[in-house]
Amino acid sequence: MFDIQNVNLQRFAAQVTTTTDLTDEMKTYYEKMLLQTAEPNLVHHQFGELYSIPKNGGRIIEFRKFDDLPKNLTKLTEGVTPDGKKMSVKKIDATVGQYGDYVTLTDVLELSAIDNVIVEATRKIGKQGGMTMDTVVRDIVHAGTNVQYADGSVSGRSNLTSDNKMTVDCIRRAVRTLKNANADPRDDGYFVAVIHPDVAYDLTSDPAWEAVKQYDPEDWYRGEIGRIAGVRFVESTEAPKFVNEGSGSSVDVYSTLVIGAGAYGVVDVEGGGMEIIVKQKGSAGTADPLNQRSTVGWKATQTAVILNQDAMVRIETASTFNTHVAN
Repeated sequence: MFDIQNVNLQRFAAQVTTTTDLTDEMKTYYEKMLLQTAEPNLVHHQFGELYSIPKNGGRIIEFRKFDDLPKNLTKLTEGVTPDGKKMSVKKIDATVGQYGDYVTLTDVLELSAIDNVIVEATRKIGKQGGMTMDTVVRDIVHAGTNVQYADGSVSGRSNLTSDNKMTVDCIRRAVRTLKNANADPRDDGYFVAVIHPDVAYDLTSDPAWEAVKQYDPEDWYRGEIGRIAGVRFVESTEAPKFVNEGSGSSVDVYSTLVIGAGAYGVVDVEGGGMEIIVKQKGSAGTADPLNQRSTVGWKATQTAVILNQDAMVRIETASTFNTHVAN
């Protein structure tokens, strides 16, 4: 079974960089704190196929997609070896980007003990880092070309009205599209979807909805709330919301992404997944002549690539809520 906790820890193996050595205990503490705060925000990242760039391997990664083999209806001739087929592979290049941020603290970093301010700063930058990395993936995969507007009766985003809410029929139609394209479900036999809480509100009222505690999977996805029509749902406020882009420029439109196996790839750069950087006061030399400032920051590299447009469907709908506030 798919163990998301182990996968996320491998993809974002945190490192601690300091200008002066920390004790092993403190390094471990900061590392765990960063992972614990970043990991819950890696919603879209968890469903990508993992590709690695070796350390010092450059910024370009080559994704590969192997095409299915066509049917062969030619009968075999006794004693004659057929020609066989060659695998067809498509290469997709992508350039990884580096992201990061830091906070400045004044007169608080003491290497002899774990300071509460440093702990809180680590929590905040871990959350920021996780959300940033996930947004990089989100913005790429939600821009796919396989789009369904509500239940398929609407011709475009700008025509969605407040009545075009998410229903189980919308999900069934998306699953039908995936199955007709011979898209494979994930290892557990289900497709998975990332859904905004506003949209989940409308879908979970269906009597066929099963809350996650009802079927209690062996391995829960981060943010999993339930399943219906062959799809397991993960709830996140990071599911895209297009404010005022529906009918009359007054209806908020939401994107729910239904994902099969091998839909997209994400990058893990060996030795640089996500790094926490702690610099003590005075480490800046003459830039900090009175040893007043310390910093806590994070740095990471990431990109994503759609590998198979047919392996995912973006469903755009309205919802019961129309707050006109972007996420």
